[in-house]
Amino acid sequence: MLEEGTGTDLEGTLAAMLGTSLPQKIIELHQTARDFADEVLIPAADLHDREESFPADNVERLAKLGFMGILAPSQYGGLDLGNLALTVVLEEINRGCASTGVTLSVHNSLLSSPILHFGSQEQHARYFPRLASGEALGAYAITEPDHGSDAAAIETTCRREGDEWVLNGTKAWITNGSYADIIVTFATMDPSLRSRGISAFVIEKSMPGFSVGKKEKKLGIRGSDTVQLIFDEMRVPAQNLLGEEGQGFKIAMHTLDGGRIGIASQAIGIAQACLDEMVDFSETHEMFGRKLADNQLVSHKIAELATRLDAARLLTRRAAIMKDAGLSHSGEASMAKLNASEVANDAARMALEVLGGAGIGRQSSVERLFRDAKITEIYEGTSQIQSLVISRHVRSVRG
Repeated sequence: MLEEGTGTDLEGTLAAMLGTSLPQKIIELHQTARDFADEVLIPAADLHDREESFPADNVERLAKLGFMGILAPSQYGGLDLGNLALTVVLEEINRGCASTGVTLSVHNSLLSSPILHFGSQEQHARYFPRLASGEALGAYAITEPDHGSDAAAIETTCRREGDEWVLNGTKAWITNGSYADIIVTFATMDPSLRSRGISAFVIEKSMPGFSVGKKEKKLGIRGSDTVQLIFDEMRVPAQNLLGEEGQGFKIAMHTLDGGRIGIASQAIGIAQACLDEMVDFSETHEMFGRKLADNQLVSHKIAELATRLDAARLLTRRAAIMKDAGLSHSGEASMAKLNASEVANDAARMALEVLGGAGIGRQSSVERLFRDAKITEIYEGTSQIQSLVISRHVRSVRG
């Protein structure tokens, strides 16, 4: 994996984005993920959605494939392959099952990544062996019941008492929350300080004062575990402070840039699944005596979606390459997420239009994909937040 600040081979960037010169390890990883999606995830995706059951069996098998440690250092059992590899894998896993895909994405991009970039060597040695092997599952907790997009306004508090920090507050909409063993969370020493008062912590579910609150009932991604986390005088050892005191907001924003690349990858996987459904259905069904695929309106939808999907894929891989190279990528990550999530939702709508009545029943995978797609425009920063980030990025570049 390229280290922070080393730059990148710009001549090879486009080829890597296109997938024509991906490192052999990533090519092999991609094929493994594709096979896993086809053979394991797709057959079970509707069941996990229908039963709203966490795909623990899928996660266990992902761990055996090494996918829980894509970003983890090799010295602790990880693959150490970086964000481009993670992006390629997430596209395929989410094509098969978005509930499994977001579980994998959060574990790598929102939990492993901040520990990797801001954690101490002691924290690396303590956590990465368990994270890379899949023994421990990760989560990221910043959203609160009354604070989502405005991360600087969090109300969960922290105070130092000797060799411990004491946290009080509630986190909401936390993916993997019930099953996570290790969680990166954020608390403020004084809400009036906003971003300047926030610190980051690596917490464990065994810590005194930690509990899991209500489970959310959701429109889509129903197999993914989403809950409230409650901190009631939770005692956190001082060595579990992530980075420096007051550095939490910086850590949160840096981490969310990577998380947005992960959700862009999820959206691409969902859009690809929709395109596959459209093509398969149009090739095997007829209207007015000819295949739907020969209908000009249908063929134009397929062409439009395929073109937009490749464009979204290129934007997302560009952001991943820049992150791996240690380059500023906040604007590019937001562009990737905004574009990919829009493509995913348009893809789901197009697929429903092509399948018609065959697509709206609960027996149809397209019905699930339509519901799953919507969340990609909301979590890791809404589309409106992405537009703000992109606008600021454009203005800063021009300035």
